[in-house]
Amino acid sequence: MGEEQQVSSSYWLQTAPDGHHPALDGELDVDVAVIGAGIAGLSTAWELTRAGRSVAVLEAGRVAAGVTGHTTAKVTALHTLVYDKLRRTRGPEGARLYARSQSEAIGHAARIAEELGVDCEWETRNAYTYARDPGRVAQLRAEAEAAAEAGLPASFVTETGLPFPVAGAVEVTGQAQFHPRKYLLALAADLVERGGRIFEDTTVLGLDEGEPCRLSTATGATVRARDVVVATHYPIFDRALLFARLSTRRELVVAGTIPAGQDPDGMFITPEEDTRSVRTAPLEGDRRLLIVTGEHFTPGTGDPRARLERLTAWATGHFPDLEVTHRWATQDTEPTDTVPMVGPLHPGARHAYVATGFGGWGMTGGIMAGRLLTAQITGEECEWSGLYDPRRLKTAVREAPALLKTQAKVAGHFVGDRLRPSPPVESLPPGEGAVVRADGHRVAVYRDEDGGLHAVSARCTHLGCLVDFNAAERAWECPCHGSRFDTDGKVIQGPATKPLEQRDL
Repeated sequence: MGEEQQVSSSYWLQTAPDGHHPALDGELDVDVAVIGAGIAGLSTAWELTRAGRSVAVLEAGRVAAGVTGHTTAKVTALHTLVYDKLRRTRGPEGARLYARSQSEAIGHAARIAEELGVDCEWETRNAYTYARDPGRVAQLRAEAEAAAEAGLPASFVTETGLPFPVAGAVEVTGQAQFHPRKYLLALAADLVERGGRIFEDTTVLGLDEGEPCRLSTATGATVRARDVVVATHYPIFDRALLFARLSTRRELVVAGTIPAGQDPDGMFITPEEDTRSVRTAPLEGDRRLLIVTGEHFTPGTGDPRARLERLTAWATGHFPDLEVTHRWATQDTEPTDTVPMVGPLHPGARHAYVATGFGGWGMTGGIMAGRLLTAQITGEECEWSGLYDPRRLKTAVREAPALLKTQAKVAGHFVGDRLRPSPPVESLPPGEGAVVRADGHRVAVYRDEDGGLHAVSARCTHLGCLVDFNAAERAWECPCHGSRFDTDGKVIQGPATKPLEQRDL
């Protein structure tokens, strides 16, 4: 298996110092407990600490090392093609509130970076949604018009800095990009300095919404808090049928160095070609880091190695001087009705909140969520609370076809994956995995490079769908809700909180 078909590691994780926080032990009482230390969780905790609340952040892994550690880190209010749809489904006022809330997040992040004095490689860039197909020009013109009507500095253009012609593009000026992990590690350090607490390797298993709320963890530690925020990217608790309104997708990333003179000078994305996203980041000397994202797929489906090969070929084909240094993957959660869900966890919630469904735009979305949730917890008014309210039902009903399609896909996997033929264990080559039958059960078996077999239950510990093997990342993935596990069954990514059970062959 060639190196070009395997992921390596995220550039952001490799180039930012790794701090360490203890695991939670015993009992703890705080005003607010935040579950998840990505950009949404840390932004919320930081804002609440500034508002005078005692806060504890509980992270199952490491700070800013999950979804946020694998993003492309565009800080922009141009979210591919969203504004024309929003003005049709939410009205012009809904589109305006979306644009304003996302734009204010950009300015807020810039002020925080300056205040904390963190060198997070903040750069102002224009953002573009482009198409090469002339048949999409009318769609792009409508998007530019809707974005401008919503208050963004948007226009339709036909020229970009990309090394190939485009039929047209939506341009929004004055957006930004940064090093997400450097930014968040500085946020975490300031949070702790102001009295906040961060606990890593602390997996939350239960939430009792009493007064106060009570959280239980995998190690038996407990937290009592007046308010709880679930910011785990995909919520680990489903108390408002959020699982039915969310879908997961995974995308591959190829990064490497190019001469600085070949920088296309902007942030670019197209819905064509199974998505292609392009940006650069600063490096020392006369080179820049080119980051290309695309080839999205549902976790646990297909062979990502072929997708990685296609993405690498696209990147090197358009940037011939690219020297590939990194390959990784990112995961996003899509709401069926377009807008993220930020606010009360369910209709009866008084002290439990959630932030999810950022649809690939978690940088501005997470910063926005931190400010919105802080306003709600501290009793302040926020103009766009209604827009992001997870309890909304009208839009969910209005966009029911997307919801039904998502649930049909989940049901198809739940039933259909159990009918797949089972390969013999003996046929597995080193570095490969497969789901096989053993004693009437489905078992996920991986053969390591030394020939040893690792066997775990193929039944996802979230809601029971069968996992499948991602050979590019050597991980077991659930196609229903995106949970991911390593070859020994340990949880890599939720919503699952418990490992796959060990099995004997």
